[in-house]
Amino acid sequence: MKIALAQLNYHIGNFTENSEKIISTINKAKKENADLVVFSELAISGYPPRDFLEFNDFIIQCNEAVNEIAKHCIGIAAIIGLPTFNPKEKGKPLYNSAAFLSDGKLVQLVHKTLLPNYDIFDEYRYFEPNSEFNCINYKGKTIALSICEDLWNVQDNPLYNINPMDELIGQKPDLMINIAASPYNYHQTKIRKEILKRNAKKYNLPLFYINHVGAQTELLFDGGSLVLNSESEIYDELKYFEEDFKVYDLKEIETKSVINKNQEFSEIESIYKALVMGVRNYFQKLGFKKAILGLSGGVDSAVTASIAAEALGSDNVYNVLLPSRFSSEHSVEDSLKLVKNYGMPYDVIEIEKAFSTFEDTLKPYFKGLPFNIAEENLQARTRGVLLMALSNKFGYILLNTSNKSEAAVGYGTLYGDMNGGLSVIGDVYKTQVFELAKFINTNKEMIPVNIITKPPSAELRPDQKDSDSLPDYDILDEVLYQYIEHRKGPKEIIAMGFEETLVNRILKLVNISEYKRYQTPPILRVSTKAFGMGRRMPIVAKYLS
Repeated sequence: MKIALAQLNYHIGNFTENSEKIISTINKAKKENADLVVFSELAISGYPPRDFLEFNDFIIQCNEAVNEIAKHCIGIAAIIGLPTFNPKEKGKPLYNSAAFLSDGKLVQLVHKTLLPNYDIFDEYRYFEPNSEFNCINYKGKTIALSICEDLWNVQDNPLYNINPMDELIGQKPDLMINIAASPYNYHQTKIRKEILKRNAKKYNLPLFYINHVGAQTELLFDGGSLVLNSESEIYDELKYFEEDFKVYDLKEIETKSVINKNQEFSEIESIYKALVMGVRNYFQKLGFKKAILGLSGGVDSAVTASIAAEALGSDNVYNVLLPSRFSSEHSVEDSLKLVKNYGMPYDVIEIEKAFSTFEDTLKPYFKGLPFNIAEENLQARTRGVLLMALSNKFGYILLNTSNKSEAAVGYGTLYGDMNGGLSVIGDVYKTQVFELAKFINTNKEMIPVNIITKPPSAELRPDQKDSDSLPDYDILDEVLYQYIEHRKGPKEIIAMGFEETLVNRILKLVNISEYKRYQTPPILRVSTKAFGMGRRMPIVAKYLS
């Protein structure tokens, strides 16, 4: 049997485009003499469709699309993910299903059993878990078909009381197929491979695994679909961060030597590729072409501009330099070097006149109080007003340039530098931003070295440095990482050797800044715990604040 894996980039709710892409790939698989072509989880709808699943019309269109696709499955079979109605009177109204299409029709449905309901996942909100287990018989082979999480309960601390494969193995399958939508984070590739190897080893079967690729707002899918032999060796893997397609001979997987390409990216390279893909797909799927951002002369805006230039093309990234009375001369010079290195369009707009007007307007109402954070934030908000005006006038999307360290401790101005339609590096700690800058300069100095080496500063008051308000980023980021990603409490972090007063101060800053993060743009997710849909904290809480 020849099996094709189709690793495609879907668009949520774009049934016409998704169907056309699937049908085109089915025809391609036919030409390459495949017997079966496999598409990923919820391929028809795109993943995750979220509350679109509450609309009957949305589900009906998914099912109409799969019936149309089935007509093209003559001389070939296909496995495709989609939401389907639960015909039973009890339980959730939908299943997360895999459709087996053959002979021009839908032959069999397999439903997802293990429904993740943690971090970014919320599947039990919509779907009923499967309770009936049947393999698929096709061309003399018995296929154990499962959906994403169904293979993940082999971890050392299992979340569920059942393993779907334990139920299917009694039917003596010849192979396993798993269709997935496994989002990227910079640890996920290694974990995913280990999970799949455990399954191949435990059940002594070859395994075909197909993953999504592409970005769906903040969620990034890295692809990297896999084929493993029954010895739990990775026989081959598809590309990362790109669409891919390949046909495999089942017999050769068991008899030929491993041909694994062994793609290896460093952690920082994979983050870079993920962010580039995230920006590119966000614009493509919304129908926008051009971005705007405020270029400050600092490393955050420089890295954001560089990622955007790679994703959209340099001509489509409009950089606006917005110097104030406190901006250093080298910040402007460094920014000009950057835009010229990339050939990006730019303008320099002095904010002094607008800022002074705000100051004069507010002077009678500030009651003679000394210059403080109000005037500092007023500068950031002046910049925000100008950037949003240009965004509105020309139809650009404003890119937010805040990093995760700043977002964590509230070191940013609402309606100022926290503006934007997309936060590019909001899940990247400051120390990682510096690593990204160095990676971008691997072959050529695109980001001026002075931007990377100078002390970070918001430049909102004379001689200001980030270190005036925050601990050194090396220390801050490690404390934040232990608290946010690993959910360690203050006593645990202090026991790691961090100073007690410092830890308590940092954690308090994180928790009292929750209201700010509720008002930020969507953040491209690259870590195991990003701000946004995967981290749900109350605003009016007392814990550690």
